[in-house]
Amino acid sequence: MLFNTFEFIFFFLPIVWIGYFLLKKVKLVTGAKLWLIAGSLFFYSWWNIAYLPLLLGSLFVNFGIGTLLSKKDTEIHRKAVLTWGIVLNAALLGYFKYSDFFLMNVNAVMPGELSLLNLALPLAISFFTFQQIAYLVDAYRFEAKDYTFLDYALFVTFFPQLIAGPIVHHKEVMPQFEKMKNHGIQLNNVSAGLFIFTMGLFKKVGIADTLSVFVNEGFRQPESLTFIEGWAVSLSYTFQLYYDFSGYSDMAIGAALLFNIKLPVNFFSPYKALSIQDFWRRWHMTLSQFLTKYIYIPLGGNRKGRVRTLQNIMIVFLISGFWHGAGWTFIFWGFLHGLASVVQNIWKSFGLKLNKYAAWFITFNFVNAAWVFFKAETMTDAWLVLKSMAGLNGFVVSSAVMPPAWAEFFQSIGAGTANFSISMEQWDLWFLFAVLILTLSLKNSIQWKEQFKPTIAYSVAIAVLFSYSILNLTKISEFIYFNF
Repeated sequence: MLFNTFEFIFFFLPIVWIGYFLLKKVKLVTGAKLWLIAGSLFFYSWWNIAYLPLLLGSLFVNFGIGTLLSKKDTEIHRKAVLTWGIVLNAALLGYFKYSDFFLMNVNAVMPGELSLLNLALPLAISFFTFQQIAYLVDAYRFEAKDYTFLDYALFVTFFPQLIAGPIVHHKEVMPQFEKMKNHGIQLNNVSAGLFIFTMGLFKKVGIADTLSVFVNEGFRQPESLTFIEGWAVSLSYTFQLYYDFSGYSDMAIGAALLFNIKLPVNFFSPYKALSIQDFWRRWHMTLSQFLTKYIYIPLGGNRKGRVRTLQNIMIVFLISGFWHGAGWTFIFWGFLHGLASVVQNIWKSFGLKLNKYAAWFITFNFVNAAWVFFKAETMTDAWLVLKSMAGLNGFVVSSAVMPPAWAEFFQSIGAGTANFSISMEQWDLWFLFAVLILTLSLKNSIQWKEQFKPTIAYSVAIAVLFSYSILNLTKISEFIYFNF
């Protein structure tokens, strides 16, 4: 089920919320948990019920392994149990997500033709797999409490974060369900939750989905893009991805707040970053925290010398790229970010600094160029888009997007005049420019939430954004990160 649908907003969410607090009201705490788990499983099954047994099986197996690992007086070989637990989770993810990628690459280098499995990617498998691996590692370290299966199932399946994150940690979420003050409706959480949910909904419907038109059109025909089109398409995707994913995270945070649960922040103005390291402190923050705690630090972090540190950084980013998708474009995207992080690490070791404006310019343009590989279907398509951005496909202006005086100027410097290959009007370029300026100049949605007060001004603003979003829900599109 999508957050940006009438079914979710006007039926599922109100029904689950009312039922949950009614059960809490009559002191049926276990019943309230069961209700929320059942609602979350229904939410998951709405997309494709065929994969519900997969989620349930993963829950039972990981809970059983975690229970074994958390017992201090057991005689089992704990490291072997942890290893098998991680291998089982990785194998499950690998089978569904990477089997065809592996088979295609084998077919490319060896004689014969292995048949592809053509498996559909189960919804949320990348997210609930990482969450449960973290739980197993913490259980092995005796850092996880002795949860009941009900508590564990609620932690994994809680519907606001189930499908596309944030990647929550059991220590962050489970204690909140037990706090007495969270057993009743808290109006401050309801108002703040509705506020941030509406912000996220508008990000998705009003911004991301508007930009998706140019993105999809441009990446379908990368060979035909010229200079302006190439930049318009790449920047459109850069902002579409941000507003789509951060919009989902805001909606997840808002929906959880209605139940008095505070999910971790996942985005914090990443395009204001002044370095690649700063970018990853602000972008998909829960993934960065997972990779740091469960991969980078166990590899040795920065404790084993400069060469090992740089090697560990590259490994982490290659894993991040491969986690996002089964394709060489994703791996290369991870490699680019790893390389940039290595360069920054070396740069800092010499005590060198850049002017903050130059630092932002370099960081933003690197991130924008790297996203081309993240979006493109093939490496060839990515290079074609970058080629157009470099001006190697020519510089063409269109009267549809340029005021006459501008068109005359560009023609005077040798630019050709022709209709663009993508259906972009003058207003569309101004919209893209406005998104860039607003993204860099305004506070982010989390900052707005932190200073939120249920005043008339806020109420009017949210009513306008909500009304606009609802009126445009007929153009429903899934969230980009559902594919990962």
